[in-house]
Amino acid sequence: MANDNHVYNRVHLDDDDIDSESIELVQGRRGHRTLGSDRYEESTSSSSSTIIRWVIISLLMAGMYVLGTKDFLGMKDGKPSEALKHPEGHENNNFGTSFTLEQVQNTRKAALTLITMLQEYYGGKHQAERMMLQSWLNPWNFENVTGNTGMVDKIVDTMARALVTNDQKEFIIGTIGSSVAAGHDNCNFDSYERQMERTFGPVWEAAGMKLVCQNAGEGGGCGDDFANQVFCIKQNVSPNIDIAHYTWTYFEVGNEHALEARETLVRWAQMLPRQPPVHVFNTFELPGKPYMPADTDAGGSMMEYDLARYYAKYGYNAFYMRSGYAKGGYDYTTAFKEHEVNHFVGGHVGDGYHNVTRYGENEEDPNRKASLGVVMRNWHPGPLAFQFVADTFSYLYAKSMLEALDRIEAEINNGRDPLETWSAKKRKIMLKTSLPEPKLCDPLYCTVDEAPGCINYERPTYGWWGAKVEDPNDNFNPHKGELQNWKPWLDGQEKDLWHGVPKQDQAFFADRDDKEVCRHLDGCGAISATSKDSGSVVFRLPKQEVGLVVVCGCCGKDIATNMFLNNTDIEMRYNGQLLDPSTWDIWPNGKCVRLLKKFGAASSAAATTGHNYLSVKVLENITAPVRISHLITL
Repeated sequence: MANDNHVYNRVHLDDDDIDSESIELVQGRRGHRTLGSDRYEESTSSSSSTIIRWVIISLLMAGMYVLGTKDFLGMKDGKPSEALKHPEGHENNNFGTSFTLEQVQNTRKAALTLITMLQEYYGGKHQAERMMLQSWLNPWNFENVTGNTGMVDKIVDTMARALVTNDQKEFIIGTIGSSVAAGHDNCNFDSYERQMERTFGPVWEAAGMKLVCQNAGEGGGCGDDFANQVFCIKQNVSPNIDIAHYTWTYFEVGNEHALEARETLVRWAQMLPRQPPVHVFNTFELPGKPYMPADTDAGGSMMEYDLARYYAKYGYNAFYMRSGYAKGGYDYTTAFKEHEVNHFVGGHVGDGYHNVTRYGENEEDPNRKASLGVVMRNWHPGPLAFQFVADTFSYLYAKSMLEALDRIEAEINNGRDPLETWSAKKRKIMLKTSLPEPKLCDPLYCTVDEAPGCINYERPTYGWWGAKVEDPNDNFNPHKGELQNWKPWLDGQEKDLWHGVPKQDQAFFADRDDKEVCRHLDGCGAISATSKDSGSVVFRLPKQEVGLVVVCGCCGKDIATNMFLNNTDIEMRYNGQLLDPSTWDIWPNGKCVRLLKKFGAASSAAATTGHNYLSVKVLENITAPVRISHLITL
């Protein structure tokens, strides 16, 4: 197992270097062999004795043996031969992969530089790893990979496949979550995703790739939470993510269905093309292990540990920020009880280890510098806490990168093509039968061969739309010829540069040319009908495995009852057949209504072997706008 003191490809030989003149002598003798003949042409007189001839032949054979031995051991003129540096026949491209041995070394150097910097920054290797590797449901151990029940192997495999796959130019980490993920009450520049891009990105640049962190976090005003947004994993972030981050944990508190949604997401993620591990970011402490004084938010369920162990081989794990701080050894209890200092109260500057972010150390503006030292703004982390989160993920992934590089280099030096092991095309196909039985989630929905489809009108989204609005004039549109005039609607936040940005940062950036770095990307949106002149909207649904159809409204947490369930001003049809509202239910949260539970249910209209269609029509007496933010299918 590799450690932080990497030594690679060192060949130690006890033999003395071959004398160059002896080599030339032997090579000169070789030069006298007649092409196509086993006979040597003698340059000496015919009177030379047989003994002399045999001495010459013996010297020749001995020289050939010594030279051959040196070449075999990978040495020539006292230096490693090209045969050791590049396996035979693949001098320039390391077999089928374009990821060269030079890039292996450059990437390793960049990863080690990052790891060393973070270890020094957090008080040495032991303390740094307690803070950043031991503050997870399943602590990470790179010294004993087998003890991680496949968890390390999964993340290392993810790194290796990205590195050796020729047509993959980006490593994508996609985050779904609340305003914590969005980075509200901070500049977007200070969110953990942007900080992680700057911290971990140079390692990927050394590999000839780019790190992309897609931030699909959103504020609570749209009414969403984990329950409906996990269904949109393929649209909110790219379906080609390499790692999924989940930060809906504030909304999980007190919700008995929270872990069902998490388990469902873990299982659906394995049905995506790159089978990404799911990593949770929680601002609280590990369940059952409260340490922080006055931390009344510490809670969680012991079932979280069970799920982490159960799905370890798929890379699932959860990081708890405040436990990470506590494991560094700072005495927060004494600071609170004896000095009345609560480092996690809103606006406090300094986390006990540092008083400002690294990039704020040389900041000259005192207000901006103070802002960059805030641990918690309120329930939202500030830049300093976000730096710790970004550092934790970066440290873990850099350690995983080192292990992946070791394995890639070992394959090359053993004469094997890394693409034969880690080609994306040779990734094992996951079927629903490949997963274990679910512990909490409904197998009807979480044991499937494809993740759900989702059309989400909120912002931002980075992935594939599931359903689509059908062309009113399409021949397959079951409502062709009818009025279809619903319009996209946005809440206007996209026009507000300072939405979610604190005043001290607004003041600092107001007159700067780079003020756009503060802009948050999230906002509410929908497709909207405002009067009878809107008519219908017709959605063409993607291929369905289960038959689930859900619509969600905008904007608010409990709007589905009035907007859909009890609204006599609308009608919904499935393939032209009117749906009965008495068969609908509010699900999976208060902004959504489940129209169809599955194929063959009592509420289900006839499905077709081709595309299925859902239409929503406003009637003459509409009294309030109808806005659909999501249409979910499975």
